[in-house]
Amino acid sequence: MNFRICIVEDNRETCEQLCALMKEYEQDHCDLKYTFNVTCFSDAITFLDEFSGNYDFIFMDIELPHMNGMEAVRHIREKDENVIVVFVTNMAQYAVKGYEVNALDFIVKPVWYESFAMKMDRAINKYKSTQSKEIWITERNNKRRLRVRDIKYVEVAHHCCIYHTFEGNFTTYDQLYNVCKELEDAPFALCNRCFLVNLKHVTAIEAMSVTVAGESLQISRNKKKSFLMSLNEFLGGK
Repeated sequence: MNFRICIVEDNRETCEQLCALMKEYEQDHCDLKYTFNVTCFSDAITFLDEFSGNYDFIFMDIELPHMNGMEAVRHIREKDENVIVVFVTNMAQYAVKGYEVNALDFIVKPVWYESFAMKMDRAINKYKSTQSKEIWITERNNKRRLRVRDIKYVEVAHHCCIYHTFEGNFTTYDQLYNVCKELEDAPFALCNRCFLVNLKHVTAIEAMSVTVAGESLQISRNKKKSFLMSLNEFLGGK
């Protein structure tokens, strides 16, 4: 199982230490075949500019230049309510406030492997308990498994359905009706007859357009009311 992890830490030594601890954790759990794809940022503003809901875990330092980690996570929650956040800090009393932004846990520096492994166990168990379902699609002669949470939207074009995901775009010959049935238990809604949108990744509505993970899609007049109702229901149920 591959996990996408982000470390936001301005201290290079701490960042390298966390990366090393993740490698050690991978080795200790080689029977489970865990792999960590790690991206590092040294400040919160640069991270937020790049963030589009594309990580499973975020390890966030609280004391950062320009914007502290607590404020950064408040911005994260505007885009992604579910990504698992673990604070890394020198001062445990501030980390307790992390529960206000739905952080899972915190690690106090200096970070030791035993403590890190315990937090990582908890984070992975949390992820598994909330992981969205997976679907299989046929791409040419190949089968491909997609995590529903990774699908930004599905586009219909020339008798094909194109799955736009954080891992890339995948095309299959299918009908929109079948896709809607497959995803009926997930938070998806049509913004027009060509785009089925994952409401989890909607970040803005402006007039007749919706922003989905940084991309602008047109909302048709005959779908606008039902689309906004679906979005409001989704937001209200969080």
